[in-house]
Amino acid sequence: EQPVLFYAVCLLLILVGAEGEIAVGLAWVYVGLRVVHSLVQATVNIVRVRFLIFIAASLVLIGLIAVAAAALF
Repeated sequence: EQPVLFYAVCLLLILVGAEGEIAVGLAWVYVGLRVVHSLVQATVNIVRVRFLIFIAASLVLIGLIAVAAAALF
């Protein structure tokens, strides 16, 4: 699941000392999108909207992984 991957990437960023502004910003955007996704699911539950939010969160997580990879290499 994505949240587990998010936790692992955040821990990795902290361990390598790469918790810069971009990484922190992407992390907060990811958390915000997940909260919005949960709110949509719990209220109106429009699948198309949930899917678009999920895709946006996935792209942000990929960006966070890219930041972590760049810090490692």
